[in-house]
Amino acid sequence: MVLFFVGLIILFLGGYFYSKYVESQLEIDDRPTPAVTKADGIDFVVMPKWKNWLVNLLNIAGTGPILGPIQGILFGPIAFITIPIGCVLAGATHDFIVGTISMRNGGAQIPRLVGKYIGNGTRKVYNVVMGILLLLVGAVFVYTPGDLIANDLLGLDPASNQIFIIYAVIFIYYLISTVMPIDQIIGRIYPIFGIFLLVSALGIFIKLFFDGNLNYLTMADQQGILYAHPRGQRFIPAFFITVACGIMSGFHATQSTLISRTIPTERDNKLVFYSGMITEGFIAMIWAAGAMVIFSRGIAPTDTPATLMVGQISKYFMGNIGGLLAIIGVVVLPITTGDTAFRSLRLIVSEEFNIDQKTSSKRLGLAVVLFIPAILLLVWAKSDADGFNMIWRYFGFMNQLVGIFALAVATSYLMNNGKNYLIALIPGIFYTFIVSSFILYDPAVGFGISYNIALIIAAILTALYGYGTIRASKNNGDRIASIILE
Repeated sequence: MVLFFVGLIILFLGGYFYSKYVESQLEIDDRPTPAVTKADGIDFVVMPKWKNWLVNLLNIAGTGPILGPIQGILFGPIAFITIPIGCVLAGATHDFIVGTISMRNGGAQIPRLVGKYIGNGTRKVYNVVMGILLLLVGAVFVYTPGDLIANDLLGLDPASNQIFIIYAVIFIYYLISTVMPIDQIIGRIYPIFGIFLLVSALGIFIKLFFDGNLNYLTMADQQGILYAHPRGQRFIPAFFITVACGIMSGFHATQSTLISRTIPTERDNKLVFYSGMITEGFIAMIWAAGAMVIFSRGIAPTDTPATLMVGQISKYFMGNIGGLLAIIGVVVLPITTGDTAFRSLRLIVSEEFNIDQKTSSKRLGLAVVLFIPAILLLVWAKSDADGFNMIWRYFGFMNQLVGIFALAVATSYLMNNGKNYLIALIPGIFYTFIVSSFILYDPAVGFGISYNIALIIAAILTALYGYGTIRASKNNGDRIASIILE
């Protein structure tokens, strides 16, 4: 119980002060933004501050800050400390800096920023990694809301063929929202979705203080703050792959660059980007606490699938009617992330291949092409008994992998502007160690190397990342300076 409240203090108080420091390093000012200077009524559209905050929150908060913490709390109450610390120092900082850099580069997407600040060779690698991630995001965020709608809202068997009708409806919505101007679909319906999200999160949070629930934020059969995971997973690196959203997510960079095209003034950046991520961290804390109570009270065994735990937590804390609202809120999260994931993929591909996006027919044609591999991936995941688990593991790995590219961009930008680049480099170094050790050690999706050897190799790769990032930052700083002088 104590750790939960300490975590909340770290999250909100730490976030308040650290965001001010990050803001000072970025030197936020009143320069014209792309939403104003490049307004096109499609992707570059001025939206009010509250709407940008809400759209960004719903963009970044998929099922990750719910399913991840539900699984992550099995490592013990240590999650109540690692989630807020990571969110303040890594996740929110990542989102804030990347969004601002994109804004100062005309709303450029991440591949172009990687090419400018790190180098075109790295950009080519990043394009492949990002393309895979966004397709995984698209498939995951059709699969999870579809199954939740079937199981918890309609009472259908997610394994039946009826599920594909639900998937088709979600895909049709994604297609429409990917093609239509951002303020006509996303900007209008997200406030409604946001109500469900906030009601579900706050409802569970308030209920935590009743019926002695706070006394169950630990498990009677476990000792200390770090538990032996029931399936033998190692805290390092598995926890930080499992609980990606809520701590640090590389996917967020694609959403920060998307929203950088709708913000009218840089003065809004801290609220939209930094506090948006802090709010996601709060959501992660709530669902982690809810899961801990359910497990501790013996309402559900620890091997209960995370998707089924959503319904258990919602109904326990909010009753049948409130639980229904909570489930709707959870369904909303992946849908409002999946649509912008495909939108980001469309923007990245069009920017990389110089495909004009002013006409709806060209946007539609490109979107359809991008949907095909996502649909095939979804069909495979549904046909294989372990398909979704495999996708989720690779999603977690790729999610954190792309994050180290964005943190390298942030490091280069800060270094070349004479600012404290360590606020981006240190999180990048940490997550390089996490993703390297995970893919080397994990027997299911990785190489299955022995744990100790995997850590040693990961440490070497991490050192190379730090050295390579600093060297690339200096080289590209010299290149950018020479271009300006010419």
